[in-house]
Amino acid sequence: MASLTTSPVTYQANGSTFTGSLVYQNDITSTRPGIVLAPNWMGVTRMAEDVAGKIAAQGFVVLVADLYGEGKRPTSGEEAGSMMMAVKDTPAEVARMQAALTALLEQQQAPVAHDKLAAVGFCFGGHCALELARSGADIKAAVSFHGSLDTKGDYAMDSIKGSVLVLDGAADPLVPREQLNEFVREMTARQIDWQLVSYAGAAHSFTDPQANNPGVAQYHPQVAERAFTRMFALFAEIF
Repeated sequence: MASLTTSPVTYQANGSTFTGSLVYQNDITSTRPGIVLAPNWMGVTRMAEDVAGKIAAQGFVVLVADLYGEGKRPTSGEEAGSMMMAVKDTPAEVARMQAALTALLEQQQAPVAHDKLAAVGFCFGGHCALELARSGADIKAAVSFHGSLDTKGDYAMDSIKGSVLVLDGAADPLVPREQLNEFVREMTARQIDWQLVSYAGAAHSFTDPQANNPGVAQYHPQVAERAFTRMFALFAEIF
C-alpha cells in the first residue's frame, strides 16, 4: 500500500483565512476523485486527518475542511459547541464548504478530477455535507455519518446534482428521529438518488474511537466499518 502525505492547505472565504489538511497517496501520477471532508465539531484534528487517511488510502484526494478559521481550534466540547452554532444554519456553513471544495480543486500537490467530487461529513460535518449538496454544488455525492438532517436553507427543488447517502445511528438521541421522516419526504420530493441506512444499536458518533458516552455518543466499530463500506460502494458506482 502506498504511503500517505498530509499537508496544510490555506485558502480564503469571505475575506477570512482558513487552513485545512490535504491527505493523499504519495504515488499519485494521474487525477483522482476529490473528497471534501467536513469534520465533527472539534474541527481539523489529528483524528479527522486519520479518517481522511482511511479514505485517501482507497485512491482519493481528501481535504479536511476548516469550518472555523485559521487558528480557531476548540479545546473542549463547550468551545466546539459555541463555534459550531456560530456557523450552523448560517450562510457561512455553505460558503466555507464551497471554499474548501474550490481549494481542493486549485491545490497543486495532488491532481484532482474536476468531474469526480464528493462531500463527506461527520456529526456537524454531516450536516455541512448535506447543505453543500442542497446549495447546488457540483458534486457527485454527499455522505453524512451520524449528522443531523434538518435544513433551514431556501434551496431550489432541483439543486442537488448528485447522490445522497445518510448513515444514521438508530439509537442516536442527538439526531431527533422525526428528522428521518422529514429527510425521506424531502429527498423523495427532489427525485434524486438517495439512501438512508439506520444502524441498530448505534448512538451518535459511532465512527469516533474517542466517543465513550454510553447511550449518547459511543464508538461502534462494527457499525463504523459497515458504514464506511457503504460509502465506498457508492463511490465505486459514481466514480
